[in-house]
Formats: sequence, structure tokens, C-alpha cells
Amino acid sequence: MSSAAKLNPRNFPRPPLCERTPRQLQVKWNDHVIADTKEGYWVLETHHPPTYYLPPASLKVQLQKNNRSTFCEWKGAATYYDIANPAKPGEVVKNRIWSYDSPTSRFKDIKGYLCFYAGPWDCFVDGKKVEPQPGDFYGGWMTSEIQRDTVKGGPGTYGW
Repeated sequence: MSSAAKLNPRNFPRPPLCERTPRQLQVKWNDHVIADTKEGYWVLETHHPPTYYLPPASLKVQLQKNNRSTFCEWKGAATYYDIANPAKPGEVVKNRIWSYDSPTSRFKDIKGYLCFYAGPWDCFVDGKKVEPQPGDFYGGWMTSEIQRDTVKGGPGTYGW
């Protein structure tokens, strides 16, 4: 992809596409690597930047499953996790990591894979730090290649 080319989430499919990505996905928290892989998946959905799913084997820290659950019309029931800050173990962040333990058949490849909101830790795609998708509801990762004016989540975009 040339530096001028942009990914336009307006053109991403609905229902979403789930496919393997060869990109390096990394999550760091206070300079501690908490996940690192080139074996992830990305889900591309209309008006959303990619959401990245990392294999459980890429995790370098322990997670604690909690009682929160949400439902996605495409993927099914999501399970959420708590994580302790590796630099401050008494600091626990809740509900910023999720997975699908029994996804729908279309998303069977990401069964048990972990998806991270882009914060409070830093997330990277191919070594470049991402920004969180606007708003705090969706978990997409905004890279410089995303055409920003086509992304749902910010004020005035929920009706798209």
C-alpha cells in the first residue's frame, strides 16, 4: 500500500469480514510487553477501523475472566477480562479486553482470541502506535492508513 493509499471503512463489508493478518500486533503497558504476535486476525466492519484479535499464546501476563458479557449480532456473546498493571500490580483494569468463547460459525477462527481496547496501554500495528476508535464503545484501532472521516464512534456518527 502506498503512503497515499487509505483504508476506507465505509467500504468494509457488512456482515463483517474476519481474516488472518500477517501484521505484527503488540500491546505494551508501562514499557512491559503484555502481548505480541504475527498470528492475529482482523475484523473489518463497515464504518469501523479494524479490530484485532490476538491468540492467547501471545499473552505475556495473566488475565482474570470476570462476569461481564455483551452480545454482538455477528460474533455472539463476548467474555471480558480484568488485568493487573505489570508496573503497579495493585492497579487492575476491568472490561478492556474481551474474547468470544463460542463465536458464531462465521467467526470460529477467533474463538478464544483476545481483543484489546487501545488503552490504557499502548497498542501497535507493525511497530506504529495506534489511536483508539473515537468514542469509548467500539474497540477499533486507528492507524495512519485509516480514512478518518468514514469512522463511526465520534459525536454525530452513531446513526450511520
